[in-house]
Amino acid sequence: MAEIIQRDGTWAFDGSMVRITPGLHRSVPLFRQTYGEIAVPLEAVAGVVFEPERKRGRLRMRLREGADPLLQATGGRLPDPGDPYRLLVDIDRAGVAEYVAEEIRNALLLDQIPKEPTTAYFLPGPPVPVSVRSSDGTVSFDGTQVRIDWSDTSDRVKRATGPRIINIGDLVQVEWLPNSGYEDGFLRFVTQETVFSKLPPEKDPYALDLWGSARRDLLTALVATAVTARLPHPSTRTGTEQDERRVPRPRPTASVPPPADHHDVLLRRLRELGELHREGVLTDEEFAMTKAAVLRGF
Repeated sequence: MAEIIQRDGTWAFDGSMVRITPGLHRSVPLFRQTYGEIAVPLEAVAGVVFEPERKRGRLRMRLREGADPLLQATGGRLPDPGDPYRLLVDIDRAGVAEYVAEEIRNALLLDQIPKEPTTAYFLPGPPVPVSVRSSDGTVSFDGTQVRIDWSDTSDRVKRATGPRIINIGDLVQVEWLPNSGYEDGFLRFVTQETVFSKLPPEKDPYALDLWGSARRDLLTALVATAVTARLPHPSTRTGTEQDERRVPRPRPTASVPPPADHHDVLLRRLRELGELHREGVLTDEEFAMTKAAVLRGF
């Protein structure tokens, strides 16, 4: 067993698995503490290195492309402190860090672990159900459906469309960009019908605009990862399949009319959208896209 325990967290390697546990100190980002312990099988690892510095060093692990839904969902855009595959190491523990890195590298060589991209996820991502409250609303995922409930500060267009419910089977991909504190981020759920949408995140009823607390908005990556883990692995999508997934498909029309109360809600939301359009809040394209989203919701 090769192990290093630091205030930032603990790495323990038993020859086949690297167990990464975040530290409990207040300096450890909320995202890493919430994501919790990660068990990384050796076959998911591409490499590991210790980077010594004057006062502190960094132990970094690189995973094979396609092995982890977290890295797939975040696209390498996690802020450095929030990266669970990085461990801050006190300079007096540099020797231990080097030993842990060397043990993992030796195991990679002995087991002849390839560095090529994987054809399946080797890590499961966060458990479901998962729910995160962000600056633009609350997003939840139960394993089969994504639900977005808008906040009182959300754009009027979004509030007019009502809660957004998206079946996992309708999703093409998830797009995520963190709120940096200087520039807004977003969490967008791309469906077959909205793949060509050009609505900005603040008006897109399929996207959360992340503009508030960067620390808390970062937690939306939990939902992005949980959804990504349940979508087809990127390696399964051929060029033809990707093209087909991008073409909007006709949806069957309902044979039974909605209940009367749903009909009233639908009419009210369409009137609100019409008012926003007449006031110039929505462009013609935005009005058409948002109206279509409302109608699909019913």
